[in-house]
Amino acid sequence: MSASGPLRAQAARVLAQVLAGRSLKAVLGPAEARIADPRDRGLLHAIVLAGVRGAIRYRALLAMLLQKPLPARAAPVEAALVAAFAQIETLQLPAHAVVAETVAAIRALRLEAFAGLGNAVLRRWLRERDALAARLDDNEQAFWRHPQWLIDALRHDWPGDWQRILEAGNAEAPMWLRVNRRLGSRDDCLARLQAAGLPATAHPQLPDALRMDPPQPVTKLPGFAEGRFSVQDASAQYAAQLLDPQAGQRVLDACAAPGGKTSHLLERRPDVASVLALDSDPSRLARIGENLERLQLRDTNVELRSGDAGDPSGWWDGRPFDRILLDAPCSATGIGRRQPDVRLHRRADDIADLSRQQARLLDALWPLLAPGGRLLYAVCSVLRAESEAVLTPFLARHPEARVLPLAVERARRMEGGVAQCLPEPEGGDGFAYALLVRD
Repeated sequence: MSASGPLRAQAARVLAQVLAGRSLKAVLGPAEARIADPRDRGLLHAIVLAGVRGAIRYRALLAMLLQKPLPARAAPVEAALVAAFAQIETLQLPAHAVVAETVAAIRALRLEAFAGLGNAVLRRWLRERDALAARLDDNEQAFWRHPQWLIDALRHDWPGDWQRILEAGNAEAPMWLRVNRRLGSRDDCLARLQAAGLPATAHPQLPDALRMDPPQPVTKLPGFAEGRFSVQDASAQYAAQLLDPQAGQRVLDACAAPGGKTSHLLERRPDVASVLALDSDPSRLARIGENLERLQLRDTNVELRSGDAGDPSGWWDGRPFDRILLDAPCSATGIGRRQPDVRLHRRADDIADLSRQQARLLDALWPLLAPGGRLLYAVCSVLRAESEAVLTPFLARHPEARVLPLAVERARRMEGGVAQCLPEPEGGDGFAYALLVRD
């Protein structure tokens, strides 16, 4: 058996766990950490992501090719075949090699009884590929590789853009860096990258943003270990710029993990009086601390605290904040190309629950804001139910809240003062922002 047989078996194990409901991030990271060769690690990553992105399509294809469903114990076989379809159709790997390695992977998974079936399924698909593709493309979910509820929601919310949003969700995400201005300018970072033969492009509106084209492992980027930059999507970098804290002000980052926005606030304004980074999960807070160490920001006025943003009585000291960032829990439908498992795990009923949670957080945090203070509401969603449908009722409940205009490149203006970024092929992800001032 070749070395890539076990690698494809490992890819099948990871993919099977994601198809069963596990988080992609939770299972892929540990699997990659067990692979020493960076080329094999990159291949595993590519296979798993292509399999997750295409799972809806390839599961429908597999159902066409099987006479009866596979038994539950053969879930890794289903995953191996989904991964094989993705390798041939999406990654454009040689079909004969993929078939052979997939059969070897099924045997390596100790499911030898299904090796012949796997071989027959793949060879039949290759013989009848065009006819099967035509049948698949008649299935809207299989064609767009997204669940029907999300297709319908996007078509309703964005009648002129829904297809482009779905296409973006199936594409590779661009890699954006955020320069740590405390340790050097963007021009300095750009020069270091170019000297290393790594082309990058500056964002026209975001002063700290650079796009790597093509994406690179962070270990190859000069200055990453020293904290000279972070990996952060362009749309996410608007948060610190829009909140714009001033010297001497008290700042709350209410749902801070994984900490990218906390660190950006500190890089931009190390002279704030304090930044309280709040999160309900202590383990995620620990990761924020590790990132602040790498970025050389632990000497700033930042405090990490565990607490429920929806219940300030457990953590608030009674002193008002001048700035509050509420990056609220959401559907993550704006970052589907980075978290493709969202399309597999999220359900239509989740959206109403999330909207209620977002409204509860807004109502809970608003009294903590000083008069004249500003609260920035943010969600990495493209669904109106999580943006204008949350903000418009909030403004009706709170006449002392006033919307401030936002300068966000290519954003759509919506009710409730929302600026909605839609995912762009070479630009940022889908994000919604609204900036409120307390009169």
